[in-house]
Amino acid sequence: MSTFSWIIAVSLAGGVLSVLAAAALSISLGVHRVGMLISYAIGALLGAAFLEILPHALEHGDPHKMAGTVLFGILVFFVLEKLVLWRHCHHDHCEAHEAHAPAHDHGRSGLLILVGDTFHNFVDGILIAAAFLENTELGIVTALAIIAHEIPQEVGDYLILLHSGYSKVKALAFNLLSSLATLIGAMLAYFALSELNEWIPSLLGLAAASMIYVAVADLIPGLHKRTELKATVQQVVLIAMGIASIGLVRTLVGE
Repeated sequence: MSTFSWIIAVSLAGGVLSVLAAAALSISLGVHRVGMLISYAIGALLGAAFLEILPHALEHGDPHKMAGTVLFGILVFFVLEKLVLWRHCHHDHCEAHEAHAPAHDHGRSGLLILVGDTFHNFVDGILIAAAFLENTELGIVTALAIIAHEIPQEVGDYLILLHSGYSKVKALAFNLLSSLATLIGAMLAYFALSELNEWIPSLLGLAAASMIYVAVADLIPGLHKRTELKATVQQVVLIAMGIASIGLVRTLVGE
């Protein structure tokens, strides 16, 4: 196979396999446990942002610029969520103004996480293409490492989509659509790698900003509705498990 064929095949297969594996694992746990496992999703998001994405961005970009990018990204996602809220609100009658919030948020968290995941997948495609342009063996190893890193994060993303009101079919379909950004990033990188390399730190910063915003602004407040000690301990343990899963995969596959 040619280098370009390897890049196309691995980028497409890698994105699809990570999403399908995450969806299968999430479904096997049971949709009725989504409310409990959202704590795991918070940990996976924060772990991916702080243990994997931001360190990589800081290695290739100026720290001050990266901090500004993350701050800018958080503000952008705040405005984006406001726009989604306005779409679902009519005057003072919507879930944002009700004393008792509904079980899901009409897609707000899901929309934000899809945007951030698309940025992340796009950058993954660029990294895969860069590795294959170096040599085929490095490309294969890099692709396997990216898939291994993606599965715990995709589990969190899938759970968030379900929590946000998406059906299992729609959650899978949107995640698969988002995974195509890996292929797009890889193809663009193959033809214009020198230009796209300069975008990597900024794109990673925006991806991290979306994950931090969704975890802290959208998901963590919901955990505070259960104040009993047992629920609190359960939430802390699951958040720690989400963070640990990212750290474990990162340790197993290396940088």
